[in-house]
Amino acid sequence: MSAKITTLRDAVAELVHDGDTIALEGFTHLIPVAAGHEIIRQGRRDLTLVRMTPDIVYDQLIGAGCARKLVFSWGGNPGVGSLHRLRDAVENGWPHPLEIEEHSHAGMANRYAASAAGLPFAVMRGYTGTDLVKHTPTIARITCPFTGEELTAVPNLGLDVAIIHAQRADRKGNVQMWGLTGVQKEAVLGARRSLVTVEEIVDELEPMPNQVVLPSWVVTAVAEVPGGARPSYAQGYYDRDNDAYRAWDPISRDREAFTAWLKSEVLA
Repeated sequence: MSAKITTLRDAVAELVHDGDTIALEGFTHLIPVAAGHEIIRQGRRDLTLVRMTPDIVYDQLIGAGCARKLVFSWGGNPGVGSLHRLRDAVENGWPHPLEIEEHSHAGMANRYAASAAGLPFAVMRGYTGTDLVKHTPTIARITCPFTGEELTAVPNLGLDVAIIHAQRADRKGNVQMWGLTGVQKEAVLGARRSLVTVEEIVDELEPMPNQVVLPSWVVTAVAEVPGGARPSYAQGYYDRDNDAYRAWDPISRDREAFTAWLKSEVLA
């Protein structure tokens, strides 16, 4: 079945539900910021947010009260510092207490890979000598039945929804991205439902070097959202807005400044 071509508002209304486990993936590049803001506008609550490297859009989702839990391997404002809305939620329970589940990059990547393959867990060499094994119930020691080697197992992510941003889709819903990518493909393949926002919908996808193409039958919905990754960048369309990342730091440090920003920039 082909992906549905729809609007961002309608896609979020249909696909994202209170209590869902959801990943908005992108690595420095092609981060689905506009979709995150639409989730805030629609007032979704009790979400488990999953991402390899949560940055300012997750800070905004947490500060807006959308999140119950964060599953991640690193979190910060890239090149600037901490995520202050995340810190406030963890340290002070504002606006709601936030549960955190921390993994290594390799652990998260393997969890995405298991999800994409339809497997219950992934096996890896890792976590040896760390305290994460003691404090994270989703890390388990296992013994290889063939060699006796001690390894680590991590479960798939159980994603209800994956949301990514890409450069293009055609009118049948086939999605094309290129440039610096992360685990977007694995996120889509491993989720029950998926939304891809794109810079443009075109009649035909022109081949690009190092492209990733997601066929329409693995995508639930596509929405045309020009600029949907800003302030991150979309190769071939616009550059990263470094000033926006720097400006986020003082806004996010103060609850009143954040609340005013949310009202004027997202909810207005």
